[in-house]
Amino acid sequence: MGGGGLAIGGGAGIILVILGLLFGQDLTGLVGQMPMGGGAAQEGKRGAPTDPAGKFVAGVLASTDIVWQQQFEQMGNTYERPELVLFDNMVESACGNASSSVGPFYCPGDHKVNIDLTFYQDLKDRYGASGDFAQAYVIAHEVGHHVQNLLGISDKLQQARGQLNEKEYNKLSVKLELQADFFAGLWAHHARNLKDFRLEEGDIEEALNAANAIGDDKLQKQSQGEVVPDAFTHGTSQQRMYWFKKGFETGDINQGDTFNSSEI
Repeated sequence: MGGGGLAIGGGAGIILVILGLLFGQDLTGLVGQMPMGGGAAQEGKRGAPTDPAGKFVAGVLASTDIVWQQQFEQMGNTYERPELVLFDNMVESACGNASSSVGPFYCPGDHKVNIDLTFYQDLKDRYGASGDFAQAYVIAHEVGHHVQNLLGISDKLQQARGQLNEKEYNKLSVKLELQADFFAGLWAHHARNLKDFRLEEGDIEEALNAANAIGDDKLQKQSQGEVVPDAFTHGTSQQRMYWFKKGFETGDINQGDTFNSSEI
């Protein structure tokens, strides 16, 4: 498909208001301005979402807009917002058609973050990663791929695809995904500075638990009973937690060069 994904369903009791539980900040106005995807594959999903789960996801995306606009301004660049597409079962994108089984993904061809919200239920039931901040991490990771696209990082990886064998390309893919995890942590670091932000006890642990649950080593062990490092495309559980935590602790985009880091 050529997009960035998370490598693989939220409860109404958790998702009550837009970022209310997650940040203690009402971003309703921003959600109304969010560009939303439509089309045959997403019939009934046009416009700003009205259900609690959709509002939560749109609210998280709105908060990433604020953080990344600030980051790009500091770099002397202009941030372009990605588009959110909520879909059921199947979705059409510039990266091709995809079913819910691929999990959330970002398509660099159309700058869209795509998610079937039933993924969050799978995240909870199949992988044991529950909580509002675990769900927010998923969105922030996909936005991380959007940032990579805007900075030209994704293009460099695509250019290398035809020059490398599968094993070598997989190593680059891991570095790309770990950087998206770092960017998700960086978002969490700076989101704390939003007006009325409230980072609750256990929130970061929820994100780390989600990163741990979808590490290549853990997923391979669960699905095939053995771990094949050469087939890794997203990084181990330990790597994913490490880079999210580094982004959260430093908040410094210059610390996120996974491609030249010896810490992988």
